[in-house]
Amino acid sequence: MYKRLLALPKKPKQSFFLWGPRQTGKTTLLKQTYPDAYRIDLLKSDILMRYLQHPSVFREEIMALNPSQLVVIDEIQKAPVLLDEVHYLIQEQNRIFAMCGSSARKVRKGHANLLGGRAIRYELLGLSAKEIGNNFDLDRIVNTGPLPNHYNNAIHQRAIQSYVDDYLREEILQEGLIRKLPIFSDFLRIAAIGDTEIVNLSNIARETGVSVPTVRNHYTILTDTLMGAFLPAYTRRAKRRTIHMPKFYFRDVGVVNYLSKRGSIQRGGELFGKAFENWLFHELSVHSRYSETFYDISYWRLTHGVEVDFVLGKAEIAIEAKAKEKITSNDLKGLLQFKKEHPNVKTLIIVSLEKKSRLTNSGIMILPYHEFLTKLWQGTYKLH
Repeated sequence: MYKRLLALPKKPKQSFFLWGPRQTGKTTLLKQTYPDAYRIDLLKSDILMRYLQHPSVFREEIMALNPSQLVVIDEIQKAPVLLDEVHYLIQEQNRIFAMCGSSARKVRKGHANLLGGRAIRYELLGLSAKEIGNNFDLDRIVNTGPLPNHYNNAIHQRAIQSYVDDYLREEILQEGLIRKLPIFSDFLRIAAIGDTEIVNLSNIARETGVSVPTVRNHYTILTDTLMGAFLPAYTRRAKRRTIHMPKFYFRDVGVVNYLSKRGSIQRGGELFGKAFENWLFHELSVHSRYSETFYDISYWRLTHGVEVDFVLGKAEIAIEAKAKEKITSNDLKGLLQFKKEHPNVKTLIIVSLEKKSRLTNSGIMILPYHEFLTKLWQGTYKLH
């Protein structure tokens, strides 16, 4: 059992949504935080159908509770119609709800502004290295991904296969997000191969045999179901021409490994480097949310190819992810170019596999990955 770092309010004074990819532990976290809450599990088909057929029954049952009783609704996206009732109960009776789910797509499509200003949004992602603690294993997590059930599973490949199958069947097909599952499955494979890379919609459309708008919609599905996220380009105060197209990162590198048939990833290869970069994006995403600093994360790339993996905040920090045990002068080029373009950058870092930290003459800090994460959570780097 892991102690999650997402700080939900112990006694919420306002309703909230808790979103997160499937199996990140949302239900577990809500049970641990609110053991005395009144629970409604919409994964149970009989409960779901009863409320879908008679939404007013939901309102009547909640009104029969003690007014101070917190109500937890699991998988709220399965019955967005209930948000009309939730809205009424919040507004007229000051009821407080904790609602969780793995996809805001259906909720947003039908009730985009229904609870605007009346419910806070939280996101729970997969396990971070800090949450795993002393038992953290980098080589394991870049193979299994950060979901608790996969990281701890001796047969994680089979667990990941089941996870992807359930995602396609339960969140994509049953929810009616697409009409042709084989086409989306093919897109999913190609998108996984391009994980951590710049998204070229035209190329992917050509490979999958569908239109560019279809590919764009498929990426929207991935972001709406929290399977992945776009990483925007950093373009502020550009002196030379930079790339403006976003990159795409899956939230779970284990899923990427399975979809792209990588097999077991070992240190020293290109695939380990890509998985390491994906994992570092995950750690930064977790820190940005859980520390409640909510700093921007972007990347920077000149048109001739020189790039920096991550730019944090308003360019306070520039980071390169290098899964190497020996960083050479060639590995410094991206950060040096960024500093030349953005002289006000405060901190230049290479997160690496080196054993000890060191500072180059050019002012670039080379850090072992675990030392970087320690400094990040200690608040060493000030971000806005």
